[in-house]
Amino acid sequence: MTIVDTPERRQLRELTRSFVTREVLPHLSDWERAGELPRSLHESAAKIGLLGIGFPESVGGSGGDLLDSMVVTEEIIRSGGSSGLIAALFTHGIALPHIVAAQDEALIERYVRPALAGTMIGALAITEPDGGSDVAGIRTCAVRDGDHYVVNGAKTYITSGVRADFVTTAVCTDFPGSGSLSLLVIDKGTPGFTVGRRLEKLGWHCSDTAELSFADVRVPVSNRVGPEDTGFLAIMQQFANERISLATQAYATAQRCVDLAVRWSRDRQAFGRPLVARQVVRHRLAEMHSRTEAARAYVHEVAERVAAGQPVVTEVAIAKNVAVSACDFVVDAALQLHGGFGYMRDAEVERHYRDARLLGIGGGATEIMNEIIAKGMGL
Repeated sequence: MTIVDTPERRQLRELTRSFVTREVLPHLSDWERAGELPRSLHESAAKIGLLGIGFPESVGGSGGDLLDSMVVTEEIIRSGGSSGLIAALFTHGIALPHIVAAQDEALIERYVRPALAGTMIGALAITEPDGGSDVAGIRTCAVRDGDHYVVNGAKTYITSGVRADFVTTAVCTDFPGSGSLSLLVIDKGTPGFTVGRRLEKLGWHCSDTAELSFADVRVPVSNRVGPEDTGFLAIMQQFANERISLATQAYATAQRCVDLAVRWSRDRQAFGRPLVARQVVRHRLAEMHSRTEAARAYVHEVAERVAAGQPVVTEVAIAKNVAVSACDFVVDAALQLHGGFGYMRDAEVERHYRDARLLGIGGGATEIMNEIIAKGMGL
């Protein structure tokens, strides 16, 4: 029995599988075409406790930890969901942790509890048009004016930015690019806060993505998350969980594609024999399975250490890169084994092929992870 295979977590898997079968699979293709999830799905997930997994009951969550969240992620994808679905349905997983950690009861009541109840949608806004991974170089500024901050700037590639009711926003509280950062929760509808065009993407089609702009937006000081100038540390502290989540999505997507490829290779006839009867196909499937299993094992090991509070920055970066690399190989091989059908939108493997490409970019690109790993090696 592994750390993610306990009686309680098996029940959590069953609950998740039932939810996906009932609430997701009949509609996922329609949501992909629509470019977003319905708000009702958030409420449905909240009613059975899925939306609150990983958040303490004291703030409206369902309890559990990072490992429980991983179980949900694994099972959603293994049951036929997608990483895009996870990005859209669980965006609060990156929008809320900073607020919870700051222990601001007013903000918890106003944003955390409603989001975990599925009645509000939150987003996290860090990336800017002229800078991606350089968090310290953020140029969106917030200037103090009495009991308010006046915010000016722009954000881009914001997951759930179209639907979000509030956005946890990284702002510079000194001069642009100074690295002196704070987090402000900004409500949709605040004068000067504009949700720009919906961004069209290669994958994650059911996850809406937007550009945001701020022109003299007045935000109450009471909407600041934690003390001023602590935003950079708060962001860095949450990166481990986000990266483990992306690593989980990567190996789970790989596992789903292994399952799909095995099924296809057994059922598909070529030259009078099933594909799986050919050694080249069996060996390819074996390599796909091996890489997936190795990635899963390492991510689980690192995740257990993260959940225990150990400082494993380098190992988290390795875990993300290892899982993404395995996923890249497996989705490509799975689509190839599906032949012409794999290239069709009707093929589930086609969606995973597109969705997987983002995993090596989001939460810190592969190259950024390599730089972290190099520093961990003392280079």
